Amino acid sequence: MARPKVSIIGSGFVGSTAAHWIASKELADIVLLDIIEGVPQGKGLDLLEAGPIEGFDVHVKGSNDYADTAGSQVIVVTSGAPRKPGMTREDLIKINANITSDCISKAAPLSPDAVSYTHLDVYKRQHMAQNSVLHPGAPCG
Repeated sequence: MARPKVSIIGSGFVGSTAAHWIASKELADIVLLDIIEGVPQGKGLDLLEAGPIEGFDVHVKGSNDYADTAGSQVIVVTSGAPRKPGMTREDLIKINANITSDCISKAAPLSPDAVSYTHLDVYKRQHMAQNSVLHPGAPCG
């Protein structure tokens, strides 16, 4: 049986930390995706090379190509813009909702059976099935 595949879109602190824990617990193979060339590749290679030392065996791939996310069982979106001086939280939410919506619109068609962890606003924009989306603040269980 093939190991599940998790795609993490955004390889900043939150995305790379999520990838680290998923790898260390051998929960799934991982695609770490980002728009910045070299960043997901470097972080992915770091995790992949840590596996034999730390005793975990998962495949980790860093990529800038959404095609590598195809066939994922889970899509986690951690990408977003940082808050800038003078920016309100509402401004930041609007910007990041657009970024997240763009990410989901590119990844979801490649993994139609995936469960996505994203903002509730994005799931509504993308007309995604409610049972395929986990979002912050959603009741679990």
